[in-house]
Amino acid sequence: MSKNKKLTILSTAFVSTVMLSGCGLFGGEKGKENVDPPQETTYTDNAAEETAAKAGEEATATDSMPIELYLVDKDGFVVPQTLNIPKTNSVAKESLEYLVKDGPVTEMLPNGFQGVLPAGTNISVNIKDKVATVDFSKDFNEYEASDESKIMQSVTWTLTQFDTIDSVKLQVNGKELKEMPVAKTPIQGALTRADGINIDTKDIADITNTKPLTVYYVGGETGEYYYVPVTKRVNNSEENNIAAAVGALAEGPGTGSALATFMEQDVALLDDPVVADGKVTLNFNESIFNSADGEEKTVSDDLLNSLVLSLTEQEGIESVAITVNGEQDLVNEEGKSLAEPVSRPEKVNTGSF
Repeated sequence: MSKNKKLTILSTAFVSTVMLSGCGLFGGEKGKENVDPPQETTYTDNAAEETAAKAGEEATATDSMPIELYLVDKDGFVVPQTLNIPKTNSVAKESLEYLVKDGPVTEMLPNGFQGVLPAGTNISVNIKDKVATVDFSKDFNEYEASDESKIMQSVTWTLTQFDTIDSVKLQVNGKELKEMPVAKTPIQGALTRADGINIDTKDIADITNTKPLTVYYVGGETGEYYYVPVTKRVNNSEENNIAAAVGALAEGPGTGSALATFMEQDVALLDDPVVADGKVTLNFNESIFNSADGEEKTVSDDLLNSLVLSLTEQEGIESVAITVNGEQDLVNEEGKSLAEPVSRPEKVNTGSF
């Protein structure tokens, strides 16, 4: 399902406020948040101690810091929302506390969003060798079975935004979980982002012959759009994951989905993507232009945002450059040149909606 061109233009003011700042379209660089691990952290090398010390120095600059919290929207999708939370030396632990229903984040939430952890859940976090072990109180066991995968995804993606964490292990009252306590979802080793988010397996007959690919669609309403990561399954025969991601955006999230894409189905790559030094260059046909006749060489901000977020999820991709028929004289909706590659923003879905 594709948002029409008119709707794209209506959303420009929102996207300008939320996403467009600094250099390039988004501003910022791809990478995890370089912040202080929790006080419970067990350090095993000097590098971790230096990271903590540096972040501690930075913490004195302001009283709050922007953190991506993976919350659940009104349609049941796990979505990053960037909120300012108080500076702390236990930022990983505090981030999870903000995922607790009826917790400290409640009054700050955008409309329709809520935390995923059961009310009253107490949390501790211990980090060693980039593995965060999260210990929940027994209140954690009181969630609905339908929330089980959302909890796993929310906790994992919230914690792995930090430089000091690559994977997550779960415990309840000090006992490691081999399966989730309610719907019994098995847990094989530590949880990572490679396990996916908002997993879409519709129309997949043989999942064993597929591989995961995460792209960003658009959720919300007019004037209140936000970007939603969705892990789709693509056939193992797809050799180029970059081209596959572009195809998934053009295809859209599927009929009946609450999500949408701003990339029209007739948008196509004219050449294979070229990757060099972290930059991928894409050469599109004229269907990528914002105007139907292609006379205005303008690329929708919403389309470009989704494209950059989707492609920089892939290993080794840090920025995206776009040409049309091999030409680079393109601009975004504000008339800014797209001659330079566009990097991923430091945070996704910033601001209040």
